[in-house]
Amino acid sequence: MITAVVTAPIPDGFTSEKYRENVEKIADRFRTIPGLTRKNFLFSSEQGLAGGVYLWESREDAEACYAEGGPWREAFVSAFGVQPKIVFFDTPVVVDNVVGEIVGV
Repeated sequence: MITAVVTAPIPDGFTSEKYRENVEKIADRFRTIPGLTRKNFLFSSEQGLAGGVYLWESREDAEACYAEGGPWREAFVSAFGVQPKIVFFDTPVVVDNVVGEIVGV
């Protein structure tokens, strides 16, 4: 598994309420992305950053989603006005307390 942490500076005038409204409208789109296991939307007024944490089945799935000129990247740039900063992490084990599972052990 791969975790991608995606961030960008919060655009001027973009409040946490406005961000939540927007993500509630688009959240369903993430249900059908191949290889995406989980997405957490992020917003930090303290850090001046927003974005998401994505859990992927593979790095290839993540890179296919984030590809230059693809729909995900175009939507991100449209929303934030900048290219995303993407950091990848190998994710050998996930503890999921909601479903009571440890994945990867």
